[in-house]
Amino acid sequence: MHYAPRILVTGGAGFIGSFLCERLLDSGAEVLCVDNFFTGRRTNVAHLLDNPRFEIMRHDVTFPLFVEVDQIYNLACPASPIHYQFDPVQTTKTSVHGAINMLGLAKRTRAKILQASTSEVYGDPEIHPQREEYWGNVNPIGLRSCYDEGKRCAETLFFDYHRQHNVKIKVARIFNTYGPRMHPNDGRVVSNFIVQALRGEDITLYGDGQQTRSFCYVSDLVDGLIRLMNSDDDVTGPINLGNPGEFTMRQLAETVLELTGSKSGIVHRPLPSDDPRQRQPDISKAKSSLDWEPTIPLAEGLRPTIEYFRNEISELV
Repeated sequence: MHYAPRILVTGGAGFIGSFLCERLLDSGAEVLCVDNFFTGRRTNVAHLLDNPRFEIMRHDVTFPLFVEVDQIYNLACPASPIHYQFDPVQTTKTSVHGAINMLGLAKRTRAKILQASTSEVYGDPEIHPQREEYWGNVNPIGLRSCYDEGKRCAETLFFDYHRQHNVKIKVARIFNTYGPRMHPNDGRVVSNFIVQALRGEDITLYGDGQQTRSFCYVSDLVDGLIRLMNSDDDVTGPINLGNPGEFTMRQLAETVLELTGSKSGIVHRPLPSDDPRQRQPDISKAKSSLDWEPTIPLAEGLRPTIEYFRNEISELV
């Protein structure tokens, strides 16, 4: 009889987590989705509840979890500035205590564990594009530090558990990801622009709109996470996962206006503090170690994302 791996996804009802749960179920795995529903939403996984291999549990990763699993994807943490700055102390606890608790579980069950880290560990980078060897330029006491430093500390813990306790670890540094099921009020640029355009409100550009980001469609990212988890044990990462195509905020705004057919204008506001000027992943490691690179161009991924928000907004009206 074929043994179905039992896989824990923390933050499994979140934007990326819900797509990951879906893909793992499609591969035949048993999936335990754990979420405290601070930013995750039940509606993101409601369509999976009928699957006998899917289980959902309300739990906060800052408390220990006692389950039997083969693999752990640790995605639990609010990922947008509005949400992670709402309770910055809890954000740091989620990253740090969450990592300690999940690594303790991996150590006890001998499970492989993957940490969803972030391009934010590079801070406001002084090298471009960002390679994994770069140590970053992070402000340890700024408004975004609870997220940046929490994720950096989680990476430290992962590598120390690996060296000290031989835990099998994987660390993915995720760059801007977008797609359906993003939170409409998460304050991230793709959802902001789309919601503003669909409501006919002016699109808000911070600064001169020349700062850049690289946007990866969610299905490409999930593919990268699964490839990393299933790679050889000596591939620990950190590995950048993101789309190296770089766009200015103004280009993104213009693309959204064009695809939504919106008549919204564009207004400029001052740049928030510690907002990085440019972000672009160097993904040569992901290409060579995982044979992975994104395949979905920005305009193609924006269409289903816009459609999703169109439905969300019509339900709110």
